[in-house]
Amino acid sequence: MYLSYAAWASNKGYGGIANFLFRHSNGERIHMMNILEYILERGAKVKVEVIPSPPEDPISIQNCFEKIFEHEVDNTKGIYKLVKMSFVEEDWATWHFMKWFVKEQTEEETLALNLLDKIKIAGGTNAGAEAIYVLDRDLQTKSDDAVLAEDKTAANP
Repeated sequence: MYLSYAAWASNKGYGGIANFLFRHSNGERIHMMNILEYILERGAKVKVEVIPSPPEDPISIQNCFEKIFEHEVDNTKGIYKLVKMSFVEEDWATWHFMKWFVKEQTEEETLALNLLDKIKIAGGTNAGAEAIYVLDRDLQTKSDDAVLAEDKTAANP
């Protein structure tokens, strides 16, 4: 999805948004490789299957990030399913391994929600060219990580 939407954004002239989404696409591949390597290291067989095609192109920047948020929520549900399964089966190594992905999904959802908030402040689907330009420029170099509530302190809110 990130790769497809990055290509869409690039085609529309949103180089910063495309860069942000291309970086996230690469991050998703790294996550997949982490899981694949974990399975191999545990002595299990990896079965690579076809993944569904990405959804249709978004109709706006807001719609793009709404769909990304929905996608991340679906990913979170899948992660939670694996965590629960590892707990029930008392596979503590996998349960421990999956804890990182739980936090990662919290970051991914937070990041998508923060971007949606910015888009809505800029006017949502009615955002003007100047607001979209600023967002596009900002996403060119925006950190790929979100600051979570659990990581904040009184000195660094």
